Amino acid sequence: MTPIDILIMAAGKGTRMKSRLPKVLQRLAGRPLLHHVLDQAVNLQARSAIVITGHGAIEVEAACAGAAGAKGCFDLKFVRQEPQLGTGHAVLQAVPQLRDDGMAVVLSGDVPLTEADTLRALVAASGGEQLALLTVTLPDPSGYGRILRNAVGAVQAIVEHKDANDAQRAIAEIYSGIMAVPARLLRGWLARLTNDNAQGEYYLTDIVAMAVADGVPVVAHRITDALQVAGVNSPLQLAELERAHQLRQARSLMEQGVRLADPGRFDLRDDARTGARGELLCGQDVEIDVNCVFTGRVELGEGVSIGAHCCIANARIAAGAVIHPYTHIDGEKMGATVGEGALIGPFARLRPGAQLGREVHIGNFVEVKNSTLADGAKANHLAYLGDATVGERVNYGAGSITANYDGANKHRTVIEADVHVGSNCVLVAPVTIGAGGTVGGGSTITKSTAPGALSVARGKQVSIANWARPKK
Repeated sequence: MTPIDILIMAAGKGTRMKSRLPKVLQRLAGRPLLHHVLDQAVNLQARSAIVITGHGAIEVEAACAGAAGAKGCFDLKFVRQEPQLGTGHAVLQAVPQLRDDGMAVVLSGDVPLTEADTLRALVAASGGEQLALLTVTLPDPSGYGRILRNAVGAVQAIVEHKDANDAQRAIAEIYSGIMAVPARLLRGWLARLTNDNAQGEYYLTDIVAMAVADGVPVVAHRITDALQVAGVNSPLQLAELERAHQLRQARSLMEQGVRLADPGRFDLRDDARTGARGELLCGQDVEIDVNCVFTGRVELGEGVSIGAHCCIANARIAAGAVIHPYTHIDGEKMGATVGEGALIGPFARLRPGAQLGREVHIGNFVEVKNSTLADGAKANHLAYLGDATVGERVNYGAGSITANYDGANKHRTVIEADVHVGSNCVLVAPVTIGAGGTVGGGSTITKSTAPGALSVARGKQVSIANWARPKK
């Protein structure tokens, strides 16, 4: 196979974004646009990826170097285009990094949703010897370069919108900005570019006419899916692309049998913090209500029901569990697990390391962090369980907390099976509540308790008869 070297144009300022953040670092589905494009270097098994930077170069290069998809899979290089004198000038900066035995695939850093199969087909169309262009027919081609063909349909040139006459602007087939070209040929054509055009720039598209003049075949791989070549130039376009992408993911899930209350109000995102790709794996008869956001890798077992307005990240939820509305589950790198038949929420929060067994109940305004709850344990109201090991059938009262942090270190609380913790209790770790024990409401427990014991630790109640409140 001919080695593939990917060139990514990422030098633009993106003025219309009206943001201090470089355009290619604006986020789509949770990750920078440029990270989506870098994924293609992995998908195509590229030898190298050369990112052409300019505006915000330091920030863009740092973001690329830290991308999970760019580690160890290919040789990542950077070149800078300063000043920015057009697309041809941009690619010219990468020429010293190209080897003549390779195929250069030119991508745009603000076109994030091109599919790997499309790029593979483009490379195949080039065959290692031809110039291959990715094209699409648009109902409104304004702003794009038009594909000019001869009488028999062979590609002859690309004319940019600003340089096109009325007849050429009526052409609906456009150049996407993506091409595959033998590096040895690209090098010579770039050296012949001029800036004799309406914008005074060096157009990469001018190499098409050069190829035709040199007798090198130019082929167009035409697709029908405009979303794959859609770029981002404004916040409105970014939002439209986000929604189109999410709707595509929603439809894919529904084709697998997932019941979405409204596919237009669904989000599946990558997790920039952990590097986890957006992936939602669902068993049969999963139901998801409106405005839910899934981040990273999430597994939903058979018959799971997700209520409205839930945010779930990096978690595994077993069969039959019900996640009530407004619940927030974020496993981060540790992950979070919800057992079969568990009931969570509404307004519950599960943090990294939350491991819940079968039939566990976590109610409204209960937070669980780095804690294991065995089968049948319940914390139904206004409670906190941090760094705790909770046994089977424990009933954990409203307003109770584990005091797990002493200001320097975290300590663990162990609540053994069948314990009943009353309301408004503080369990000061490290401490163990023995099996079958009871903690009286309002107690602050600082010492471990024996199995089966009733433990009460609170001030004695004092009542003063006929007491009068102070008066002004």
